[in-house]
Amino acid sequence: MDIIRNFLAVLSALALSSAGSAVLAQGSSSPLKLTTVVIDPGHGGKDAGCISPSGKTMEKTVVLDISKRLADKIRKGCPDVKVIMTRTEDKFVELQGRADIANRNKANLFISVHVNSVDGKRSGPNGYSVHILGQYTSRNKDLYAGNMDVVRRENSVITMEDDYTTKYEGFNPNDPESYIFMNLMQNAFLEQSFRFAQFVDKEMKGGAIRQSRGISQDPFYVLWRTAMPSVLVECGFMSNTADREALISEKGRERIASDLYDSFRKYKQEYDGGSPKQAESQAAPTVVQQPEPSDTGTTSTATSPSDEDIDGDGPLYGIQVLVSSRIMSGKDPFFKGNEPRRYQAGRLYKYIIGISKTTEEAKEIYSGLKSDFPDSFVVKIEGEEVSRINF
Repeated sequence: MDIIRNFLAVLSALALSSAGSAVLAQGSSSPLKLTTVVIDPGHGGKDAGCISPSGKTMEKTVVLDISKRLADKIRKGCPDVKVIMTRTEDKFVELQGRADIANRNKANLFISVHVNSVDGKRSGPNGYSVHILGQYTSRNKDLYAGNMDVVRRENSVITMEDDYTTKYEGFNPNDPESYIFMNLMQNAFLEQSFRFAQFVDKEMKGGAIRQSRGISQDPFYVLWRTAMPSVLVECGFMSNTADREALISEKGRERIASDLYDSFRKYKQEYDGGSPKQAESQAAPTVVQQPEPSDTGTTSTATSPSDEDIDGDGPLYGIQVLVSSRIMSGKDPFFKGNEPRRYQAGRLYKYIIGISKTTEEAKEIYSGLKSDFPDSFVVKIEGEEVSRINF
């Protein structure tokens, strides 16, 4: 495993560097705008993906149709957004190549469209699911519990690539040890990915595929390699009779594309500084298979000694340096001696330092901290609600 460990260390450094650069660019004085989206129809060419029991319907065809419909809707409804597809025909695209397309075009959002399936069950599991980057590590559960079957299947696409053992430096989608590295990284875009996933989960509910299987954090390779908010949507089960009927019908695929477009439109409005209804954070969709928070010493929001002088009427401002699915101690070395406040947002925790009363003060503090925390940005705090400020 030495070769893999070395490879993973290099990849982690590269990914963190590209992610940091992207967030830093967003943290500039220019207003944040969602200008580019990459839509990724899964599979293609020699990779058919899931196949219906009759052998007549293939995942690669269904997801390409849904993706094209989604792309058309975004182009018409949001003409200021550049829409890029990783493929527009029945063509095989390497897994790393899909992420490269998104990174090269400096996309603000990556949407990967797939269809699920299980072997040997014609009317087994059903429903759509939404996935963001993460590693399932619940206590007393095997790595291959939960969604690891679908993760392994989607990641195994790399084995169809020429000389994949050299290109991916020993990454084996069937080896649990190959997934360990994903636990070593903090996804700089976890919060935004989760937010878009919330919109998707809500908009698709009751649609062509009526049942939601929730939002999951899972180690999909293509999500890890994209330096932007990224979501993978499994639109339904090819192996389930009811789901399959919706997936193979034009009406069903049109509804799925419409629901995904509505999700995109609402996310873009919020991303661009609009104010759609507050998250679903108060009634957030069920998040399944999230890592269990591990309390490392902090059991309530961390505060600094001067907080009593800062707190009072009106909003506060601060520097968000981390969003994580676990509870961290205010003394953790990550914070470099700064004592953070912790705010909960659904199943995630936002860590904020440098609390102040004015935006001017916050900007000044931020200028002194951004070299230590390149993924950080200024936020406004009203009660327990935290929102990013666009300068």
